[in-house]
Amino acid sequence: MGKEISYGNLPSITECDTYLKNQDLIHGKVVRELVNNSLTQIRADISAAKPEILAADKNGILELIAKQIRLQSTGTQRVINATGVVVHTNLGRAPLSADLLTKVLPKMSSYSNLEFELSTGKRGSRDSNILNLLRTLSGAEDALVVNNNAAAVFLMLKSLSKGLADGKIPEVIVSRGELVEIGGSFRIPDIMREAGVKLVEVGTTNRCRLADYEHAISENTAALLKVHPSNYEIQGFTESVSVHNISELAHSKGLLCFHDWGSGSFYKFQQHGLSEYKTAEQEVSAGPDLLSFSGDKLLGGVQAGIILGKSKYIRQLHNHALYRALRLDKITLGMLELTLNAYLDLKTLPAVVPTVGLLELTQEEIKNRVINFIQQIKLPNHTAWNCELRETESRTGGGALPELPLASAALVISHTTKKAHELQEWFRSQPVPIIVRVHDELLWIDFRTILPQDTEELLSVISRLTSA
Repeated sequence: MGKEISYGNLPSITECDTYLKNQDLIHGKVVRELVNNSLTQIRADISAAKPEILAADKNGILELIAKQIRLQSTGTQRVINATGVVVHTNLGRAPLSADLLTKVLPKMSSYSNLEFELSTGKRGSRDSNILNLLRTLSGAEDALVVNNNAAAVFLMLKSLSKGLADGKIPEVIVSRGELVEIGGSFRIPDIMREAGVKLVEVGTTNRCRLADYEHAISENTAALLKVHPSNYEIQGFTESVSVHNISELAHSKGLLCFHDWGSGSFYKFQQHGLSEYKTAEQEVSAGPDLLSFSGDKLLGGVQAGIILGKSKYIRQLHNHALYRALRLDKITLGMLELTLNAYLDLKTLPAVVPTVGLLELTQEEIKNRVINFIQQIKLPNHTAWNCELRETESRTGGGALPELPLASAALVISHTTKKAHELQEWFRSQPVPIIVRVHDELLWIDFRTILPQDTEELLSVISRLTSA
């Protein structure tokens, strides 16, 4: 052990730069700033008398800085999702199909007929084929796509904000239990205010009836809005109103009905629990004038906001000045088109769209994968490591049925002396980070979300860990 670290013998910027070069880490202005940040944090840790810092020598501090640089300077990178949460917002939501990416690449690496009609030689529409696919898959009169579902909801509401004849602000009625906030501080009340409409809350947090909507309708009411609860669920003494009943009431009063569905699909899942989730075709048939949902959740595609509904109102959105600022770029359009094409053949869909395939895995299928994997782990004799199969529960994630458990299986790893949270950090620090769960002081690797291309890397990491 070298001399205990202090302000006076911390490595200099030059020493850090030399060490990082020898570690084959990128150097320059960006890393220099990261080094300064690391040294600032280390000085704070010295002031706080943290034992692990005070006991470290200069080489230990250099390695700590290198470790932080590796984690901070790589940008977006591939990770292995071992959490069991299929549509994991923090891990990029829906994983995209490598086959579809390969197919879209040639269109993106050259010129394309993005807005050019080959038959006439005139300017065309960039999303005409996607809109045809959406109409075919959903049965809706018309469709529109924008860059995410938040944008879709904003555009729908903004289309109402021209004001009434007397200059009053249009009112939109929403159940109090649906005034949700989702990731990134997306709040329905804030979106409505920014869209230029007035929020009218009805019902209570846990119970809302059709009569609550009806009593709140006034001469200033423009629309009734139904919002999917997304990432939370109210249980117990609850009541809510269906989209069908809300739309019937709205239309009987000459009003619009909007539905922020959040997460949707054109596929009827077979998985227990998920099988009760309606398809886009069923949601459209409930009668809302406009329905919106995300492209990168249950649908399993790229980030996009999909709007389905009646032609009259879709045209209004398309002609709105805001639409051009929210429309999709050519890469997103290309991937979304290929994903929607995959939905034309529902038999092959789970093999083409990874999210659908992962959600449809049975517990027995996942157990077999774990068993095969454990057989490939070569644990040394008299080892302190233990690797075993255990049943567990996965989650859909991504704002759809947040509390719905999906029966799954996991590889559970433990050690007689090593703490589970230390192992969790070690897995996260690997060249291909592995994001695991910790429960009951055990490390859990849920195989529902281990993609086929992840298996070899995962085996290599676990073999390296257990042989050390």
